[in-house]
Amino acid sequence: MVILILPAKTGKQRHIAIHLDHNLCKRCGICVAFCPQGVFVTGDDGYPVVAATEKCTGCQLCFYRCPDFAVEVEVDK
Repeated sequence: MVILILPAKTGKQRHIAIHLDHNLCKRCGICVAFCPQGVFVTGDDGYPVVAATEKCTGCQLCFYRCPDFAVEVEVDK
């Protein structure tokens, strides 16, 4: 799990938590491919890794595109 604290557009801080469940993940790479900010990379074992946490905007494309429900993004606005 990765927890981020990012400034929101309103000037308040946003809390973003990204959870990757390797028990559900089939290493398809969809989350890596669809992330518009390049937050994920593929690790040596083929699993996605959150590599650029500061780039996450909380758009949740990784969550919506994951066919295995292995990605969860919590955004506290």
